[in-house]
Amino acid sequence: MSETPVMSPEVERLTRRGLRLAQFTVAYNVVEGGVAITLGLLAGLVSVVGFGIDSGIESISAILVSLRLSARLRYGHADEAKERRALKLVAGTFFLLAAYVTFEGIRSLTTGETPDSSPLAVVLLVASLIVMPVLAALKRRVGLRLSDNLILADAAETRICVLLSASTLAALVLFQWTGAAWLDPVAAFVIAAFAIHEGREAWEGELVEDDD
Repeated sequence: MSETPVMSPEVERLTRRGLRLAQFTVAYNVVEGGVAITLGLLAGLVSVVGFGIDSGIESISAILVSLRLSARLRYGHADEAKERRALKLVAGTFFLLAAYVTFEGIRSLTTGETPDSSPLAVVLLVASLIVMPVLAALKRRVGLRLSDNLILADAAETRICVLLSASTLAALVLFQWTGAAWLDPVAAFVIAAFAIHEGREAWEGELVEDDD
C-alpha cells in the first residue's frame, strides 16, 4: 500500500466499511466469547473454552484493525510501518490461540477428563456458523478490493472462527452420540493447525496473494 495525501472516495468508502465490520466483530465476539467460556468451563469442554478464547483473540485482532483503519481515515493515508507492526501482532494472536488449545487438548487427553454435554453450547456454535461466514466473506471482499493484508488477516481470523465452530460442533454432537471423550481435544488440535497456518501467512504478508 502506498501512502497518499488524500484518500480517493472509493478507498475511503471501503475503508469505512472495513472499520464497521471490525467494530461489529469486536461487539459480537465479546458476547460470544463470554458465553462460550462460561458454558465450556461448566461442562468441562476444552474445545468450547478454546472457542471462547478464540472469540476474545478475534476481538483483539479486530480492535487492532479498527485502530489502524480509524487512523487512515483521520490522516488520509496509511502509516505502513505501523500497519506492518499491527499485522505482526494480529499474526501473534493466531499463535497464541494455537498454543492454548494445544496445551488444553494435551492436558485433557493425559488426565482422561470426561466432559459433559452442553445443548446451549451447540446453539451458540450454530449461531456462529450462521453469522461468521457472512462476516468473513464481507471482510475478505473489502480486503481484496483494497489489496490490504491487514483487513485480510482479520478476515482470516474470522474464517478460523468458522472452522473452529464447525469442528467444535461436530465434536460435541459426536460426543453426545458416542461418549468418546477424545473427540473434544482432537477438535482442539484441528483448531490449532488452522491457526498456525493462518498465523504464518499473516506474519509473512502472503494473504493477498493466497486469497486472489
